[in-house]
Amino acid sequence: MTASAEKFTRQTLLDVQPLTPSLFSLRVTRDAGFRFRAGQFARLGVAKADGSVVWRAYSMVSSPFDEYLDFFSIVVPGGEFTSELSRLREGDTLLIDRQAFGYMTLDRFVDGRDLWLLATGTGIAPFLSILQDFDAWERFDSIKLVYSVREARELAYQDVIAGLEQRDYLAEYAGKLQFIPVVTREQHPGALTGRITALIENGELERAAGLALSPEHSRVMICGNPQMIDDTRQVLKARDLQLSLSRRPGQVAVENYW
Repeated sequence: MTASAEKFTRQTLLDVQPLTPSLFSLRVTRDAGFRFRAGQFARLGVAKADGSVVWRAYSMVSSPFDEYLDFFSIVVPGGEFTSELSRLREGDTLLIDRQAFGYMTLDRFVDGRDLWLLATGTGIAPFLSILQDFDAWERFDSIKLVYSVREARELAYQDVIAGLEQRDYLAEYAGKLQFIPVVTREQHPGALTGRITALIENGELERAAGLALSPEHSRVMICGNPQMIDDTRQVLKARDLQLSLSRRPGQVAVENYW
């Protein structure tokens, strides 16, 4: 099979940045033909010593118009894929499927005033891509980025988040974004404490945001571990915020690629 006929391209690892002992970011070259919408994911492949390839899905952190691709990963102890991935170094090869996947994109919503982005752990990745694109800033009056981690040191990409509204192309939207960190296992200055679901149920999240979650105005995207997604969906459903489907537009969008 020729390279052009393969379903993947071979890309070069440009940079690996450890963020904590168990979290790291990757930057790789981007094939000129690779297209994606902010919020989508790619299938990454790493070759093992025996020549076999292990594939996993990773959301792009980078924006659709960047010349490179950024990804955010956790090291799973004994995990077949992340153990191989975490050993890669600058100059190594990473396989990337030619096609982007996923529906964690803003076209899931037909209207809305307030955009809520609820993430745990590496689930913040697609939201960083969305926030580096124009669409969210143009469409919504306010954006609430809620990022939940166990320990404060796991709050990644703080410099990126803090610098978004200083970027030239987003400067006119300054004041729309509010970042709400959540730390579940320790007290941290400026952060809420508790699970996202509990913070919604007790009203603390809305008080911190200065904004109510409502079917009329709120559009909510959720990304993180499957249990968090399921639990948060149920809490929002009790507020009459429904999953957005192609046949029935709603107020909630999730991504399940675990």
